[in-house]
Amino acid sequence: IWMTIDQNPVKLRSLRFQFFWDNSAQPAVDVPMGDFFGYNVGKQVAFQSALFSSGEGRSFNSYIPMPFRTAAKVLLINEGKEDVKLFYDIDYVLNKISPDALYFHAYWSRQSGGNLGDDFLVLPKIKGKGRFLGMTVGLNTDSSYSKSWWGEGEVKMYLDGDSAYPTIAGTGAEDYIGSAWGLGTFTNLYQGCTVASDSLRQYCFYRWHIPDAIYFNKDLKVTLQQIGGWGKSDVKRLFDNGAKLKPVTIDGPAGFVRLLDMPDPPMITDPAFPDGWVNFYRVDDYSAVSYFYLNKPVSGLPALASIEIRTRDVK
Repeated sequence: IWMTIDQNPVKLRSLRFQFFWDNSAQPAVDVPMGDFFGYNVGKQVAFQSALFSSGEGRSFNSYIPMPFRTAAKVLLINEGKEDVKLFYDIDYVLNKISPDALYFHAYWSRQSGGNLGDDFLVLPKIKGKGRFLGMTVGLNTDSSYSKSWWGEGEVKMYLDGDSAYPTIAGTGAEDYIGSAWGLGTFTNLYQGCTVASDSLRQYCFYRWHIPDAIYFNKDLKVTLQQIGGWGKSDVKRLFDNGAKLKPVTIDGPAGFVRLLDMPDPPMITDPAFPDGWVNFYRVDDYSAVSYFYLNKPVSGLPALASIEIRTRDVK
């Protein structure tokens, strides 16, 4: 797929991309066009990866294999108020495919607000047999957290009946995409970050599980913890200013303290609260596209959220 449009962030969220396989009544892909191609915060930049690229930041390219058996249909629906100039190519080959070839799917989610400790639900539980291909994530951090670090949360993948604990659990969000100790911009074949703005407090990143395949036989759910970190005095200042947060761990002179394991943990305002780096629950504005293969053309996931939800606070 190659596409280009006269675009802005609102248009990229207003255009609805749908793919249907084998005459199914429900789409296997139902996502905003911009997010599908990796522009989850609406800022288009030049990049190259194994699945998507934009040569000079003006085009949209996808190289994802999308097998079908009897029919394929692609719709681009403008649900916005502005007209769009569209140019595109969709190239395909008609030939025999393996009897056990899986269908390509993509799902968009957004979560802003909620309770402290709630994980961002990247992909609700899907049932069937398949492969998780990866995700793109957009993040607008809440201004109440100032310039504190947001990415201490784990990416968690619940496979084949997992309940309390996932089969796959990461460390920090920037670690999941192959970086460490904070996050700047970079683009590699399988992982990258196209937007990392300290001034705008916006981030956009991706991870493709191609050489590190993730298969499931019964079901799959993917989440991302909303945990940030900063020094004790800075976290206390945020709390005093009314930021919604809850400390969970401290790494300092007293060692690594797990506050949630304590029967009566000290408050951040308590003089006895230990010094060090404080990880804390927080609530930010996340959006994501999950890409996966499934052994059926319909996933049963909810339809794409309304344009009001998709474009809220998008500039």
